[in-house]
Amino acid sequence: MDTRTKHLLSGLAGLTGTLWLGLVAAITVKQQQLVFNPIRVREVERPRSAGHRTRSVVLRSSDGTRLCGWLLTPNIPRPKGAVIYFGGRSEEVSWVARDAGKMFPDMTVLAMNYRGYGDSHGSPGERQMIEDGKFLFDWLVSSRNHADSTQIGVVGRSLGSGVAVQLAVQRPVAALVLITPYDSILAVARRRFRAMPVGLMLKHRFESVKFAEKVSVPVLVLRAAADDVVPHLHTDLLVSKFSGDVLDETIHESDHCNIPYLPETQTRIATFFQSRLTASVPDKTQAATQADILPAPQMLNQAC
Repeated sequence: MDTRTKHLLSGLAGLTGTLWLGLVAAITVKQQQLVFNPIRVREVERPRSAGHRTRSVVLRSSDGTRLCGWLLTPNIPRPKGAVIYFGGRSEEVSWVARDAGKMFPDMTVLAMNYRGYGDSHGSPGERQMIEDGKFLFDWLVSSRNHADSTQIGVVGRSLGSGVAVQLAVQRPVAALVLITPYDSILAVARRRFRAMPVGLMLKHRFESVKFAEKVSVPVLVLRAAADDVVPHLHTDLLVSKFSGDVLDETIHESDHCNIPYLPETQTRIATFFQSRLTASVPDKTQAATQADILPAPQMLNQAC
């Protein structure tokens, strides 16, 4: 090999290294946008549930951040449990209020937008989303909302499945529905960026697989028939770690984006919760006990 060729190869190697380092730096800086895609515009302009009293709420989370969403109360004297919904990476949750009558019949429902989504303030992040999830659970079981802490189900879609799994470990969740869940965002990112040192770069990891063995409540996993965002391998690894009963089902003619809106999905969610949640209005003694244990989170009585 002559000197000129050596210099050429050396220059190419240096250029490749520079480009690689530049790509690593760009991904590190842009990872917030890669993990989260805050949607501000409401999917449904005036969300209303045919089977619930629909109320816009604004809550101040534990650090004072304003979170906006909807509290849906069924039109029956004794709600058959309660549900908290956590959305996906590119999801604004007003549509949940519209479809709650089908997915959550006779159940109290709390659907709040993440920080930076919809009218909620702040910026999304794994730590903040987990803390907000615990805050929302505690708020729902406070005495003024009459929800029994032992009869609350949780739904997590895609990104939100990571929030739901961690919440189920830290609060007494009664049942869990996971729509297109993953083992971890870290594992999915490693698969997508094989040449990158993702483990050193990624801040928001959502490693559900590390928490799954501590989840002993019934779990319903709903997969998309065709999913190019979360390959089934990543769902397989998560499901294998749960220690309790798991129903693992695939929704026909679904993909990662349309799955929550399909009638089959909504029917399966309703059936699952109806069989595992019971009437959730506590008596006055229980409500007083909860009020003694839990702080009264602040609610702002105004629309988002």
